[in-house]
Amino acid sequence: MGHIWSAYIRETYPPSTKFHASDVPDMSGKVVLVTGANSGIGKETARVLLTKNAKVHVACRDKAKGENAIRDLKESTGKEACFLQLNLANLKSIKASGEEFLQREPVLHVLFNNAGIMAPPIEMLTDDGYDLQFGTNVLGHFYFTKIVMPALLAGATQSPDGTARIVNTASNAHWFGSLDYNTFKDSPARKQKSVKNLYGQSKMGNILFAAEVAKRYGNRGIVSTPGGIKTELGRYHGSFSKMISSMIFHDVSLGALTQLYAGTTAEGANLNGKYLVPWARIGNTHAGPAAGFRAVELA
Repeated sequence: MGHIWSAYIRETYPPSTKFHASDVPDMSGKVVLVTGANSGIGKETARVLLTKNAKVHVACRDKAKGENAIRDLKESTGKEACFLQLNLANLKSIKASGEEFLQREPVLHVLFNNAGIMAPPIEMLTDDGYDLQFGTNVLGHFYFTKIVMPALLAGATQSPDGTARIVNTASNAHWFGSLDYNTFKDSPARKQKSVKNLYGQSKMGNILFAAEVAKRYGNRGIVSTPGGIKTELGRYHGSFSKMISSMIFHDVSLGALTQLYAGTTAEGANLNGKYLVPWARIGNTHAGPAAGFRAVELA
């Protein structure tokens, strides 16, 4: 366990950043989609990208929250983002949202799979009966990525560096998680797990999914990277946990830097399959060679 805690501490208390929002290059002509961009890291990511002239799609489940975020972003940047309704806890809805996006945008240059849920009550499931954390954080993003992959491949062919980017927001919580296929859907085995263990499992799933995309699509121009912040992600935490989080987690403006680095910079084109840690550095994962992600064909 010593090496796990060592890695956890290194990521929780990283050295000062050498990469800043001002270092994000001009994104004129680039189409970007950020899931969960109505708050937290996603909203900050969208804000920076708008200031760099990207066309940004804000994808989230709640239409009112999404539209409020777009108004806030316009006030702070003077730029108008686009709203895409996306419920990552419903596979039928994901398919419809992905197809709607393809009708709007035949080309996508960067996909930030940023949305997530952490430590909800154990009783909560997706509409399709999956564990809410694994179903939302992993399967929802997996399926949405699969639907919009044609636009990403088109984006790779049109980009000067020949790449399109997929950035999965991961977490050092993956060090405390491993995949247990008996817990993906509701089951006695799932109910025996703590919600924190199930969250760690979902973050491990994010990393393995990103690695599998890198493996399958790296030769077609897709650069896939997985990358403790104070955001609304912890809304199900108790008051004590929220107090501790407020003391040890970092401001959201810093939280966006690592995924912005992976998704926008020239250096990011060479990060296929790499795991990034705060702030904009290559790190190590707990995902060993035996921890494969069995991709599921979802209709």
